[in-house]
Amino acid sequence: MLSISIRPERYSYEILMKTKEFTVNLPTVSLANLTDWCGVVSGRDHDKFKERNLTPLPGSSVQTPVIAECPLALECKVTQITPLGSHTLFLAEIVAVQISEEFVDNNGRFNLKKKGLLAYAHGHYYELGTCIGHFGYSIRKKPGPRVRER
Repeated sequence: MLSISIRPERYSYEILMKTKEFTVNLPTVSLANLTDWCGVVSGRDHDKFKERNLTPLPGSSVQTPVIAECPLALECKVTQITPLGSHTLFLAEIVAVQISEEFVDNNGRFNLKKKGLLAYAHGHYYELGTCIGHFGYSIRKKPGPRVRER
């Protein structure tokens, strides 16, 4: 599951209310400038795909396109809509994931360190990739001293 919150005056809000589906496309650090531009301008006034030479690809489970230049795309279908005052929360089921092959390791697992994915938090962009722990590491038992048998 995934949730996003959007203000009703946004162009994407209108689209979400009609289609009840969306994609989340995760760009790499090399696309930071493009990502920022797409976040600043409105689709009401700009054809973002055309103006920035982005390639729309069909979703595998939704009608909403994914962006070919982004190595990771989550295809989502809205399951619940909750008004929160200034924003509306859209809770969605992730129904498909598209991953570029360069992010898949030899074991067929997603490898975040292959290429720096871009993250946005509190008005700033960050590169993802450094693992600082894994689920449950905070309570994992430390190996005790080895006992030698005679």
